[in-house]
Amino acid sequence: MAIHSSNNNYFYIMFTSSLLFGICSSQLTSNFYDSTCPKALSIIKSAVASAVAKEHRMGASLLRLHFHDCFGCDASILLDDTSTFTGEKTAAPNLNSVRGFDVIDNIKSQLESACPGIVSCADILAIAARDSVVSLGGPSWNVGLGRRDSTSASKDAATKDIPSPLLDLSGLITAFSNKGFTTQEMVVLSGAHTTGQARCQIFRGRIYNETNIDTNFATSMKSNCPSSDGDSNLTALDVTTNVLFDNAYFKNLVNNKGLLHSDQQLFISGGSTNSLVTNYSNSYSAFFADFASAMVKMGNLSPLTGTTGQIRANCTKVN
Repeated sequence: MAIHSSNNNYFYIMFTSSLLFGICSSQLTSNFYDSTCPKALSIIKSAVASAVAKEHRMGASLLRLHFHDCFGCDASILLDDTSTFTGEKTAAPNLNSVRGFDVIDNIKSQLESACPGIVSCADILAIAARDSVVSLGGPSWNVGLGRRDSTSASKDAATKDIPSPLLDLSGLITAFSNKGFTTQEMVVLSGAHTTGQARCQIFRGRIYNETNIDTNFATSMKSNCPSSDGDSNLTALDVTTNVLFDNAYFKNLVNNKGLLHSDQQLFISGGSTNSLVTNYSNSYSAFFADFASAMVKMGNLSPLTGTTGQIRANCTKVN
């Protein structure tokens, strides 16, 4: 998921306790809106399908938006700046990176017409991410619902929360472990990079300076990413089947064709995660099953439930 920032400090809220995780996740239920807004899921599914059909990249963007909101999952990423806080949209991991806000706003508008004040923006993000993956040919999963929306956001916290694309394997393992994820879950969630794009500025150092990269691949990437220009030029994270959600990402890593430094770190000489990458490269069904499970876990990280937070009428601002 280009799920990254340039800051190597991690996670100001730690939910590493499995007991606490269980308490949080148990408050979410897949049938939360069955009686209060029965058309909620179909409205979201239709809007996502339309958006992805119009632009395939939007599927990856909505998945990324959910991830960048999570490690919280409270829709704080959607809040515009106010006089009392600077929000997350301009944080290093998000600026000129996360997108799809207009799709979420459109979904929220439809839901407010159908059932005002019922469906949270945080739940919209979680459902839209699942539906985006499905629309690109990936797996489905049951999304626990009942999250509420935050009433504040923090640029600094967002900067600290998202792992850097420059991290080595040990740093990636630590970053995800701090959030209660296993190494295997870190690897499988990274498989979201089977779709989406990255800016030249993020991967220039890898294609020009690193040696564990296929020579022909590096040469082809340089054509769209000059050594001193084109910072915003976009390149597919998966150069083989970028508009499909499949296991090609892992096959690329085995062949030293990972675009980001942090991607290729999952498959390096003597690396502890090499066997996981090899397994997923050989079995898309294993990847799909484990990815779905990891997404359920990610969506359950520290949600606001009960009377905490609010149901925003407009996802960009507090009620």
